[in-house]
Amino acid sequence: MAFCLEDILKILEELAPSRLSESWDNPGLQVGRRDTPVERILVSLDLTREAVQEAARRAAQLLLTHHPLIFKPVSSIEPTRYPGDVLCEAIQNDIAIASIHTNLDAARGGLNDVLSEMLGLREVHVLEEGKASREPGEGLGRLGLLSQPVSLSELARSVKQAFQVPAIGVVGASDLRVRCAAVVGGSGCSLIPDASRKGADVLITGDVGHHDALRALQWDVALIDAGHFHTEKAAMSTFCHVLTSRLEQAAGKRIEVAVFQGETAPMRFE
Repeated sequence: MAFCLEDILKILEELAPSRLSESWDNPGLQVGRRDTPVERILVSLDLTREAVQEAARRAAQLLLTHHPLIFKPVSSIEPTRYPGDVLCEAIQNDIAIASIHTNLDAARGGLNDVLSEMLGLREVHVLEEGKASREPGEGLGRLGLLSQPVSLSELARSVKQAFQVPAIGVVGASDLRVRCAAVVGGSGCSLIPDASRKGADVLITGDVGHHDALRALQWDVALIDAGHFHTEKAAMSTFCHVLTSRLEQAAGKRIEVAVFQGETAPMRFE
């Protein structure tokens, strides 16, 4: 029997239960037939026409993204306007689309655990447990200890290298000694109070705004802004190894999982 999209969706549900997703989120199947046989998957952070075109070039049957394209009901689909152009191109090329978003952020072994490993954190704990958390290790963000204390400036350089970030933002004194770090992939400034209360010296995340920086100073916690795109892209690429292994175990054969390498951050700094 062919390994189909429905089988993959069940595995994604095991890896990142949909109950962990935020109320505003819309992970899961967005486009496609559940009985479609799948042998090749392309993974992308965002759902763009470029990602769909790359999936078509690779003859992938599934485009798996982190960020869903559809969050609210779509009132019309026009092939010349976003998001209709993306959806129509996927349908015309018989490419299914599924997303695994905040449920993967909060899952045990999900993106924030991957980021913790990339930073070499030890004694890692969940930063904020969600209402839907049932198992140990489920929740938003992670908190752990560095292998040894370093200055905030040194840690910023390590983060820049680990996540391959061209430019980062830092809030706090350069010589601040950092031992305990919190990390939230994507946009995690809402967890500044949690990070402070749990003893973090620094919160590493993305999408840090002016008022976020002021709030962090008031809560006496430093910030490293490694960017929404780069924190999630780095973790998603590593997570693909986990997904590949799990799919091969279930299918009994190799399911090709490739990462869209042509994807770039929508904003650049000059």
